[in-house]
Amino acid sequence: MSNLSLINKNRELLPGNAPLDCGLCPRLVAFRTENKEKYPDFFNGPVPAFGDFNAELLIIGLAPGLKGANRTGRPFTGDYAGDLLYPTLLKYNFASGQFQARIDDGLTLKNAIITNAVRCVPPQNKTTGAEESTCRPYLIEQIEKLTKIRIILALGLVAHNAVLSTFGEKKSAFKFGHNRMHTLSNKIKLIDSYHCSRYNTNTGRLTTEMFEDVFNQIKNYLGSEN
Repeated sequence: MSNLSLINKNRELLPGNAPLDCGLCPRLVAFRTENKEKYPDFFNGPVPAFGDFNAELLIIGLAPGLKGANRTGRPFTGDYAGDLLYPTLLKYNFASGQFQARIDDGLTLKNAIITNAVRCVPPQNKTTGAEESTCRPYLIEQIEKLTKIRIILALGLVAHNAVLSTFGEKKSAFKFGHNRMHTLSNKIKLIDSYHCSRYNTNTGRLTTEMFEDVFNQIKNYLGSEN
């Protein structure tokens, strides 16, 4: 199966994915067009979610990386953040197979699904508030249709705030903090982590042990068996 076929399969199987020609955010569309010229072999589109439709764990990142998910078409695949995230998912039995940072590596997720608050790669890896708001209906649709979700892992403050806005929660009532777990009004749990980016790991803000502490909490909440 070709890489494009794999991407389209993810798009068809999972709800709440933006259309390939989404034109809602002019700045992101312009950047996408620019990247199609620079990197014609990249995916260069709104990256679909990846994982298990019946998942209890939803993982939300910020946005695709230029030479990561924007290149491969799969969240956290091809950049450093995935080199920490996917081995951790394998260790905690939320994935099976081998992670080789390619969309065709055969890796599958179990009881977990990964998406982003903003579906298109932003310039300098920085989204705007307007883009986050404009893209939010896709996240709302995704969460509404993923009816078995019990816990959401927010990778970073933007993802944390996106979850709160999706559920209409007051941000002042749920302060972001690494490995902090919140109970939302709908009883879904929200757990925070510093983003598993190269910057955070290189500076020591996030270590492998700190990231695994988050997954220990997740596993304890969901139970020892997925």
